[in-house]
Amino acid sequence: MSDIDLDELRSELEDFADPEKKGGRSPREERIIAGFEEIQRFVEKHGRIPQHGEDGDIFERLYAVRHDRLRALDECRSLLASLDHQGLLSGTEIIAVTSAETPNDDELLAELQGAAGAGGITDLRHVRKSVDKRAAEEIANRTVCEDFEKFKPLFERVQRELKSGIRNTLPVQTMDEIKMAEIQQGEYFIVQGQIAYVAEVGEGFRTQYDRRDSRLRVIYDNGTESHLLMRSFQRALHRDAAGRLITNPDTGPLFAEEPADDDLASGTIYVLRSKSDHPVVAANRDVLHKIGVTGSKVETRIANANLDPTFLMADVEVIATYELYNVNRIKLENIIHRVFDPVQLDIEIKDRFGNPVKPREWFLVPLFVVNEVVERIKDGTITEYIYNAASARLVMKAVS
Repeated sequence: MSDIDLDELRSELEDFADPEKKGGRSPREERIIAGFEEIQRFVEKHGRIPQHGEDGDIFERLYAVRHDRLRALDECRSLLASLDHQGLLSGTEIIAVTSAETPNDDELLAELQGAAGAGGITDLRHVRKSVDKRAAEEIANRTVCEDFEKFKPLFERVQRELKSGIRNTLPVQTMDEIKMAEIQQGEYFIVQGQIAYVAEVGEGFRTQYDRRDSRLRVIYDNGTESHLLMRSFQRALHRDAAGRLITNPDTGPLFAEEPADDDLASGTIYVLRSKSDHPVVAANRDVLHKIGVTGSKVETRIANANLDPTFLMADVEVIATYELYNVNRIKLENIIHRVFDPVQLDIEIKDRFGNPVKPREWFLVPLFVVNEVVERIKDGTITEYIYNAASARLVMKAVS
């Protein structure tokens, strides 16, 4: 983590005061946009808006203050409206900036400085303790699962498969610790005497100690759920003397042609074509496709594409979509990208601030080959093929 200058933090917070009107996009407006994008990244990583509270991470509280001010100022909401694809500024109740529960800039900055101690601002030892305490309590902080009816058949099936011997359980205490890569979407565990289903695994991120983590949505067989960090869940499992991992049986193809009654929709593979007038894009438009996987609606994913360097700063059209059921979206996306890695587009464009960006997930491949790759993934034979760019087709791997 780079050093944090308190004066810079104070200056950034002051940017959200009532501004002087200026023509065009001012440096202050660009900083407001950049600050809002930090909040958006926080929401994507943690699955929630930043929260106030004395026990919270100080940087989350800083984002919470910023979020309140952005929502409270009409000028900021107008500036950010086209970028707010998560609906962070569209709440019906605008939070008052002067709320007694909201710390002011000086209080936040004082807490930042106090948290640094003798080791400097980048060594937030006091903040870390409160984070650890909150992580330990997250297991107990469960809420009612409002859509439990769609998960109930999954628990019933797992219980049947445990009784019939199709599934087994492994004691967590026999492992050093359940490794990060072993907790995946769709897995089942027994913790505190209840079956826990990992329904969602959020995007991975790095902690302040450079450890990988992500936020989970865990559903329990008693109709409750929790949204906790993966490392918190790992610790809860390891500390539970009766904690167990439920093994997965052979589940067949990666995803079926038609969903079964108890299948859960996992997302959508989407294939997009760019409308950019960039010379490289225009010259290869018929075979240049962005291939990705999303858990939300494709329309939501591509909203404001012309402002996003991921989409080449241009509008896109949807060429094809494929629905997914009971699969790990991240794994699936990695499989597709590995197949087409030799033909990944190598291009550099400028974002709206003039910064150079190299977009990923764009590949020079015909649509009919994408269709074939999806079929090979379905029948489980994709590992036997590679993509030959010269002939523009899948070919069998050579037998060594």
